[in-house]
Amino acid sequence: MPKQIYFLAVLLWAGVIAFSCLVQLNNVPLGDVSNLDKLVHVFFHFVLTMLCFLFFQKQANAVNSLKPIIVSFLVSVFFGIGIEIAQELLTATRHADVFDVLANLSGAILGVAFIILLDLKTKFR
Repeated sequence: MPKQIYFLAVLLWAGVIAFSCLVQLNNVPLGDVSNLDKLVHVFFHFVLTMLCFLFFQKQANAVNSLKPIIVSFLVSVFFGIGIEIAQELLTATRHADVFDVLANLSGAILGVAFIILLDLKTKFR
C-alpha cells in the first residue's frame, strides 16, 4: 500500500480520537461495564500505534528497524497527553485525567508488544 494511505488512516483515526475525547458524550448508552472509558482509551491508542507504525515503517523503508516502533509509540503517547491537556483547557464538559493518560500509555505499549510479537513470529517461520 502507498504510504499516503497509511498517513490518511493515521489522520482519520486521530480525528476519531480527538472528536470522541473532546465532545460531550453523556447521552451515549455505554452499558454497565466498569471503567469502559479506560478500555476505549487503550483501544484508541493500540490502533493509533499500529497505524503510525505502518506509516513510519513504510516511510523509512525499514523492515527490521526499531525507529518506526519508537516513533509510533511516542506519537501515540504524546497525542494522548495533548488530548488530555485540550480537554482541560478547551472544554467545559471534559477534564484531564491521569488515568486516561495511563490507559493511553497502556494501549501504546500493547501496540508495540503486538508489533514485536508479529515480527518475532515472521522471523521464526
